[in-house]
Amino acid sequence: MTDANAGLDGLIVQPFSRRGFVMTSLMSGLTLATTRVEAQVIHTDAEGIEAGEVAIPAADGPMPAYRAVPKGEGPFPVVLVVEEIFGVHDYIKDICRRLAKAGYCAVAPELYARQGDLSTMTDVKQIIAEVISKTPDAQWIADLDATVAWATSSAKGDPKRLAVMGWCRGGRAAWLYDAHRADLKAAVAWYGPLGGDRTAIQPRTAGDVAAEIHAPLLALYGGADTGIPVASVEAARDAARAAGKEVDLVVYKDAPHGFHADYRPSYRKEAAEDGWAKALAFLKAHGV
Repeated sequence: MTDANAGLDGLIVQPFSRRGFVMTSLMSGLTLATTRVEAQVIHTDAEGIEAGEVAIPAADGPMPAYRAVPKGEGPFPVVLVVEEIFGVHDYIKDICRRLAKAGYCAVAPELYARQGDLSTMTDVKQIIAEVISKTPDAQWIADLDATVAWATSSAKGDPKRLAVMGWCRGGRAAWLYDAHRADLKAAVAWYGPLGGDRTAIQPRTAGDVAAEIHAPLLALYGGADTGIPVASVEAARDAARAAGKEVDLVVYKDAPHGFHADYRPSYRKEAAEDGWAKALAFLKAHGV
């Protein structure tokens, strides 16, 4: 195993082949896979920052992504923003702008660009079956590594101050990427599943790698999340702590899954705002 693959034990399936990009640019607007768009949708302007779609060099061509960064020379601390299952739509783009306003170089790569065009999909079951379940963990991990390389060489990012933050499926990714990347300074997982099916291309769950994380991790979860038992998050936290790792768990008792997603009925303003404040404080407390 090469140095570039360090930390991917149990994830790489050899031979690892790529496929061409289905999505060559990001979607416009919000995901079509939502029952209705809520009135409380947050829109963050681009005043004082640079924000927009970019193309990140990947092994098989340019990967579409969204980047937001403060104006100025930098370098700025880097936050990898990992999407939900719905793609890099307006909600994820806005998160990048919020982070840029807080002083970060925030980059959200479209990690499912090879598996399907999420901009056209309206059915969650279809997204999971045709896109999410067919995306190898080794693929998106390599794509996040490519994003780090690009951000720190071409986008005013500081390679010494690196963090990852993900929502839903991206929360799972935050755990796994923390176990992969030894130079990560902090990770934030917003209601990422700890369990799930193990497959040839997704052989380990977030719970499986909890004891292997490198950077301190902040876990933000909803007590009313019917798909992620709080006990599973507590077990992951305890496994990490038993291995000498740092995991801070915050459970919002009455919050459902997706409580930060301001475009969905699941949004809970108080929990979302408190979690955001805790996330920013956590990054700063750990050198990001």
